[in-house]
Amino acid sequence: MKQQNWILTIIVFSQFCCISIWFAGNAVMSNLIIDFELNDNALGHLTSVIQFGFITGTLVFAVFTVADRFSPSKVFFASALLGALFNVLIIFDGNSFISLLVLRFLTGFFLAGIYPVGMKIAADYYRKGLGLSMSLLVGALVLGTAFPHILKAFTTDLPWRSVIIITSLLALLGGVSMVILVPNGPFRKSSQEFDLSVFMRVFKNKEFRSAAFGYFGHMWELYAFWTFVPVMLVTFNMINPENTLNVPLQSFIIIGIGSLACVLGGYLSVNFGAKKIAFFTLAFSGACCLLSPLIFLLNSHYILIAFLLFWGMVVIADSPLFSTLVANNVQEEAKGTALTIVNCIGFSITILSIQLLSFLHTHFDNKFIYVSLAIGPILGLMALRGNSKNKHSEVKL
Repeated sequence: MKQQNWILTIIVFSQFCCISIWFAGNAVMSNLIIDFELNDNALGHLTSVIQFGFITGTLVFAVFTVADRFSPSKVFFASALLGALFNVLIIFDGNSFISLLVLRFLTGFFLAGIYPVGMKIAADYYRKGLGLSMSLLVGALVLGTAFPHILKAFTTDLPWRSVIIITSLLALLGGVSMVILVPNGPFRKSSQEFDLSVFMRVFKNKEFRSAAFGYFGHMWELYAFWTFVPVMLVTFNMINPENTLNVPLQSFIIIGIGSLACVLGGYLSVNFGAKKIAFFTLAFSGACCLLSPLIFLLNSHYILIAFLLFWGMVVIADSPLFSTLVANNVQEEAKGTALTIVNCIGFSITILSIQLLSFLHTHFDNKFIYVSLAIGPILGLMALRGNSKNKHSEVKL
């Protein structure tokens, strides 16, 4: 048991280090726009392209069942190495908008060998307590996502390139830690064959479909919210210049607090079941989408920050629970591929919601555009509710 606790610590640490390259570009977006003379809509495009890279990567990894056919730790290491390389290349002056898009795409592609593969490694080590393990792992994802913002806040006297270099070095450290310290797990069941049928076969399971569709609704909201947290704060600063908010610091806190929510959700799932906690969390985040215009109309930075902190918690707390439900409703030899498939579809959905918000941000009053994010939670709740009568659909972990 002590060895498993140590292994989980390494997995969580490695995941945190490697995921830091994901939103590194967003943390320095204003500098990229100025230095490379980009248009204001570069935020949406550069965020969407890394998501598209991740989607492409997860599709390739899923079709070729990479995480099930090869050692997951070695796949994780190779992906971390290449992801760090393409991340750091954006610092060079010769880049154009096109080259930045290509580099962010490739960074996203190799993140497909980090996030879902990290979950696969955890699933290979844990059966009992998988929900809590997944919660810690997704908590690391949240902190890794938020980390570039805190780097930006505390490196204001340093060139913006320092944020990119530091996150790339962290990703390399995470990959090395995983491949050296985390061998194949005791529950790993290798799949030696290339099997295209896995891609469709997993969706024949009703409980799997319910969890997957709930996750898809969650993903419609999550990354669009994370992408536009700084935009919300900048908008508030423009409306209320007398109460200027520290955008990088507040963005880190609002996104990063979700890591605590993941851990709390994991503990609650032990007593109440993953599906029940995921349902209520998704309902709360959907309510935040619908209430967002009122919060902006109140024009109080105290209320705004408190609201965004709560939203930052409930928007992510259900993510590890959905991953747990997915992992527990698929055969062992297809677990890595199933997690990768669900990630692939889920992140495809994030591109649509990010692009929609980018369009609405340009053409409509920003106080009202975040209501559109409620579409995902509503549809996700319907998917979960539709399978709630199945007495075998609940999983306590």
